[in-house]
This record gives sequence, C-alpha cells and structure tokens, in this order.
Amino acid sequence: MKKLPLYITILIGMLVGTGLGFWAVTGGWEHLLTEWIKPWGTIFIRLLRLVAVPLVVVSLISGITNLSDTKHLSRMGLKTLGIYLSTTVFAIVIGLVVVNLIRPGEVFPREKTAEFRSRYEQSVSEKATAAENMREDSPLQFFVDMVPENVVRSAGDNSAMLQIVLLSIAFGIAMVAVGRERAAPVKKLVESLNEIILKIIGYVMKLAPLGVMALMADLIVGFAGDSDLLLALGYYALTVVIGLCVILLVCYPLIIRFFTDIRLPDYVRAVLPVQMLAFTSCSSAACLPVNIEQMRRLGLPHNVISFVLPTGVTVNMNGTSCYHAIATVFVAQVMGIELSLAQMLSIVVLTTVSSIGTPGIPSGGMAVLTLVLVSVGIPAEGIAMIIAMDRPLDMLITAVNVSGDAMAACVVSRGERSESAETVISAHTNTEQS
Repeated sequence: MKKLPLYITILIGMLVGTGLGFWAVTGGWEHLLTEWIKPWGTIFIRLLRLVAVPLVVVSLISGITNLSDTKHLSRMGLKTLGIYLSTTVFAIVIGLVVVNLIRPGEVFPREKTAEFRSRYEQSVSEKATAAENMREDSPLQFFVDMVPENVVRSAGDNSAMLQIVLLSIAFGIAMVAVGRERAAPVKKLVESLNEIILKIIGYVMKLAPLGVMALMADLIVGFAGDSDLLLALGYYALTVVIGLCVILLVCYPLIIRFFTDIRLPDYVRAVLPVQMLAFTSCSSAACLPVNIEQMRRLGLPHNVISFVLPTGVTVNMNGTSCYHAIATVFVAQVMGIELSLAQMLSIVVLTTVSSIGTPGIPSGGMAVLTLVLVSVGIPAEGIAMIIAMDRPLDMLITAVNVSGDAMAACVVSRGERSESAETVISAHTNTEQS
C-alpha cells in the first residue's frame, strides 16, 4: 500500500481534531478532551522545540563551513537579508493598503471597547509595561540583546533564538577562517550531529498527525465560548486574512514563478506540510525542523537551507509585519484617530525594525505591537480590542512567516546553483586548455 504524503496525514489530523473539538463542545466533554487529547499536542510541540536549538546550531555551522570562503558567506548573507527586508516592507505596505481600503474600525461597535478593556486589563497592563520598558531602552538595545552573556541560558530559551543564530554564525565563520585542515575534525562532528538531529526529526514527524489533531481539537474547545467576541471582531479578522492571503497566495507564487527555477506545484507540495504545522502550532521555531526537511526534499542546496531558514526564524516575519500594520491602523480607526502620512511611514519603519528578532513562539509579537501603537500616538489600551483575536489569527500569520522563509531559500538557491554551474564550467574549460 502506498504511503500517504505528510501533508495528507496532517490534513486528516486537522479534520479529525476539528470534529473532536466540536463533538466535545456540543456534548459537554471539554474536560475529557483537555485531560486525554490536549497533552498529545503539548508533547508534539515540546519535541519540536526540543530539537529547534541544536538544529539551528549545527545547521548554521554546517551550512557556513560548506562555503568556499568568507566572501561567499557575505554574498549569501547580504542576498538573504535583502530578500527578507524587501519582502517585509512590501508586506507592511500591503497591510496598510488593505486596512485603509476596507476600514474595519469604522464598523466596530464602540460599546465593546470598554468591555474588552476591562476583560483584558491585566494582559494589557503586562503588554504596556513591556512596551514602556522597550521605549526606555537605548536605541542600541536591540544589538545588546543579540549578544548572549551565557551560552547555556540562551540555549535553554527558544525566545533567545537570535543570540544562538549570532553565536553559530560566528563559530562557523571562525571555522572557515582557520582553514579546512584544522577545522576538519570539528566539521566532521558537526555534520554527523546534523544527520543525527535530522533523523530524530524524522521520528518526531511520525507523531505529526496525532499532535496536529490534538492541537486543533484544543483550539476549537478553547474558543467555543467566545463566539460573540469573534463575531464582533469578524470584520477586523477578515481584513487581516485578506492581507495575509494576498501575500501567501499572490506574492509568494509570483516570486517563485519569476525569481526561482523551481516549479510552482513542487514548491506548493513541499511547503504545504510546513504551513499546516504552522497553522496549528503558531510557532515558527517549532516549524523549523519540518521546513528544513521539506526544502531538502525539494532539492535545494544544503548550505542555502542551513543558512537561510534558521536566520529566517528570527529575521523574516512578513505575516507578523502585515498583521501589526493592520492592527495599528484598526485600533486608530476604532478610537477615531486619523493617522497622517508621516505616521503611516513611521509604522512602516517601526514595524520593519521591530519585526527583526520577534520571538518565533505563539503571540511572540504582542509586546512589539504595543510599542508600535504607543510610538505613533495610539493609547496602549487599544490592544485590548485585538488580544482576543491574536491567537486564531496567529495561525495564518505563522503560516505566512514560514512560507516566506521557504520562498527566500528558493530565491537564494537559484543564484547559488548558477554560480556553482559557472564554477564547474570554468574548471572544465581550464582543464581542456591545459
């Protein structure tokens, strides 16, 4: 019997989980699902996060040491960063255009504002405090936070992934600098560890359908009691979904079509399991192992995958950036605040800068969103109106983020393949001339 593709088994898991969730809600069996089904989803996510940090370390070091020299690394790094920043800015602009065309805040029931503010008062206070702390920090605090003071502590915190990325890049560059002969024993160890971790990921992915089923069922149960809240915010959610779908279904396919040598159907099949996992886990970090495995199956060069994807987990947040732009303007519309063109440009700049280093964990960007709100003159309390929608929308946001990482890897791979081909041809020509 032919084995079902991963995306089919995950889709089956999502459908079964949705059915279980509605069955638990209608039959009053929520406690049964929470006690016996939800733990399997928690176990699955913990296993993925368990391998996320070691995978980032060994894949980055392995990818960098496979480059011929530091000049090659800097070229790939600049190309990757350029793709990530340009697509982030474009995503923010799409968000601003969509929210200003639809203007969902103008149909929001004003009487709900005070209700949401009191309901989420504690959460709003926490986000506002975090945002205030970020405002009081030095403009260079972002770069300070990039440098780890304790390797063990950083390795034990998935939200400190940027520190791990920086340390791994520095280690890989140093290995290239000392020369192949001296670095050979460490390189061999790193490559062996990489293969071992990928094998562990293969074992973990056998639990994917069960884990996704449990996560989806718990999500349905968790939001069943908030139907009125979801209805009141439906217009806002629709605006976010439209903006994200434009990026996911229009922009990414066009980039794959015109800027890569990969067939669009092949890209879609490869990225679909990653999107489904992102949809249920809401964690870019948890999706990294699956994304790396799927891009390997797509045939992308190992050094590109090992460098571009781990970097994207902390730098490339297209979905988050689009969402923050829409949320900021939506809150302003609800409160009757007209944003000037200068403030709109400020949102583009602030969202682009603040999206870099946003933790790749569920709802990791809420404190950052509060900072953007306050920076353009919108009261921090306005975030109370959208906290309820953060979790369900985060499902699609994460799917856009991880798809953007895969898209960038495909774009960078085209240049790497071309350069590799030119090198082979040049070497062959020189041999013939000799």
